[in-house]
Amino acid sequence: MESQTLTYAIGDVHGRADLLDTLLERIAAHAGDRAHRLVFLGDYVDRGPDSAAVLRTISRLNWAEPDRVTCLMGNHERMLLDALLSPDAARHWLYCGGDATLDSFGARDLTGLPRDTLDWIEALPTLHGDAARWYVHAGLRPGTAAPDSNVHDRLWIREPFLEGDHDFGRHVVHGHTPQRSGRPEVRRFRTNLDTAAAYGGALTAGVFSEAQGPALEFLSVRAA
Repeated sequence: MESQTLTYAIGDVHGRADLLDTLLERIAAHAGDRAHRLVFLGDYVDRGPDSAAVLRTISRLNWAEPDRVTCLMGNHERMLLDALLSPDAARHWLYCGGDATLDSFGARDLTGLPRDTLDWIEALPTLHGDAARWYVHAGLRPGTAAPDSNVHDRLWIREPFLEGDHDFGRHVVHGHTPQRSGRPEVRRFRTNLDTAAAYGGALTAGVFSEAQGPALEFLSVRAA
């Protein structure tokens, strides 16, 4: 394991900048001098108290080392972008926690959000793969190859992805469906890293080697 590159996949942050900062410190200590990558699974904004700080931290990591830091889009980032297009979409986003995002930027409405941040969000991919795993926010539709999957499914799907065990050729690492236990859900062919940080749970990173299969271990942080 010492010679392998580790991948740390991080679940839904939802504005919990405090937990994110602590988790990144734990990841750095855990990795030490070993080569490692970061994959963020989306849902950086909404519900929690400091989406602005979360976006600053994650986007700066991505801009500084784009080959080592991958940031995926989540359905809450998609809702934010859609909110710019119509009043109905804006009302839906606010209902789903967007008001906390505006507050964190000190913005009265969507026009107060920084353009460079919105441009970064709009460019986020919805799927990332390496030799051993697929990384996606919500999941994939059974029977469809991951690269051919529907973008809406990648951001929103629950069933039929969550029911049963579906082999996509590589282990699927995802978030989106909060585990109120505060513990990741580990199945044969998938791992869910949304441990409900937005609801008082934990923020979790799965530690993956270059080999196929589930995580070697998990790093989780909770509010004091």
